[in-house]
Amino acid sequence: MSNNQINFALSTDALATHETDVLVVGICEEALSNEAKILDKAMSGQIEALKDAGDITGKVGSLLPLFNVEGIKAKRLLLVGFGKEEKLNLKNLKKGVTAATNWVKGTKAESVTFALLDRCVEKETSLPALMQAVGSALYIYDECKSEKAPARALKTVHILEKETNDRLENAFNYGKALVSGMNFTKDLGNAPGNVIYPTTLAERAQKLAEEFPSITVKVLDQAEMEKLGMGSLLGVAQGSDEPPKLIVLEYNNEGKEKPVALVGKGVTFDSGGISLKPGAAMDEMKFDMCGAASVLGTFRAVAELGMKLNVVGVIPAVENMPSGKACKPGDVLTSMSGITIENLNTDAEGRLILCDALTYATQYEPEAIVDIATLTGAIIVALGYDVSGLFSNNDALAESLKESAFKADDQVWQFPIWEDTFQDMLESNFADIANISPGRGAGSITAACFLERFVKEIPWAHLDVAGTAWTTGKEKGASARPVPLLLNFLKKYEA
Repeated sequence: MSNNQINFALSTDALATHETDVLVVGICEEALSNEAKILDKAMSGQIEALKDAGDITGKVGSLLPLFNVEGIKAKRLLLVGFGKEEKLNLKNLKKGVTAATNWVKGTKAESVTFALLDRCVEKETSLPALMQAVGSALYIYDECKSEKAPARALKTVHILEKETNDRLENAFNYGKALVSGMNFTKDLGNAPGNVIYPTTLAERAQKLAEEFPSITVKVLDQAEMEKLGMGSLLGVAQGSDEPPKLIVLEYNNEGKEKPVALVGKGVTFDSGGISLKPGAAMDEMKFDMCGAASVLGTFRAVAELGMKLNVVGVIPAVENMPSGKACKPGDVLTSMSGITIENLNTDAEGRLILCDALTYATQYEPEAIVDIATLTGAIIVALGYDVSGLFSNNDALAESLKESAFKADDQVWQFPIWEDTFQDMLESNFADIANISPGRGAGSITAACFLERFVKEIPWAHLDVAGTAWTTGKEKGASARPVPLLLNFLKKYEA
């Protein structure tokens, strides 16, 4: 992750006298920002003249670089558009910052300064969002390349604000930890299946604990899981030569007695098992452990911040492979809870490992359980690639997560899990429950209903991130979602 380390700095310098290689200032479609007005005065009205001439429109992501500008100390001035002022939200802020950062990294600039917060309503949320966008634009994954990416010229990223206070300093530190946690998540998600598999995923968790003494990790092996009766999880793992692991993380820094539990799906590669997936894009099934990666990335951010809370992480880590030993469609598995499950489709494996992990998490008697999983293709049909699915047995918990999703620009949409409508769709003639429902309808909902059976009366939420955890196509790679949501959510549990 060395290429992804970013030296962020918060500065209160005056705009015109601030020394930097690139000074980034925002322009809205209707008018100049206060920062732009200050510079415009120092530049004898040059910015206003450029706007009147149509050289910069203010449209989201539009750029106009200016060189050797008289009246300011910055070597270059980069004007970036943020759209209509009344629509200046976190999404448009990040689009503008991303465009500006991509331009800067194509130069030999060693420093860049963003002076963008003036028009932001909530600077405490805008500042981390700005830093997140910079971090994502600068992120590189080259672990498996013979030639590593050259060291970038850019050394320092300044965020300029005319005055700071404790709240802004806290937001700045929060942003640094968020970027670090997201980069960690991306590194895990982007690694191929022969680099990250259950054993090495457990090793990465253990290294995280070595780096942060506030985190403790224990790893349960197959024999220990057999003693606990985790027949559902082990049923998924039995087709692979890679032994399964249950990774358990604990963080308690003066937090409440009862923890919040995060449970992340860790299928390090998903072939579908005997219900084999089509060959097209099967390589992307290395991303089927992005739920697990998001838990580890969130733990990293929490530890860096030294948050005063109690969190437990449970990660069931397996490969889902076809072999002579693999679980067959129609096989019946016995979960840790004692519930028997008819495995009608071996490619519906995520819920089979999560149910045992959820049962394990209930032993902590947590205040809440949130599981994160790339669980169903059906959620992509419903919501596309920008919004994660939310399911919950507790209205207060669901509302809290939706509030955090909005503040972090990590959006979710809640679906119903009405017992009298959907639970009957999981009935089986041969076991207590089937792992899928018949037909194609309500696939994401019935998957959530399946998981709900294993959390008892504990407030629980399920995030289906199958459409949001990674991007496809030319920009293929892990997104580190929903780390922004999870970190914001955990703030509410600080002592």
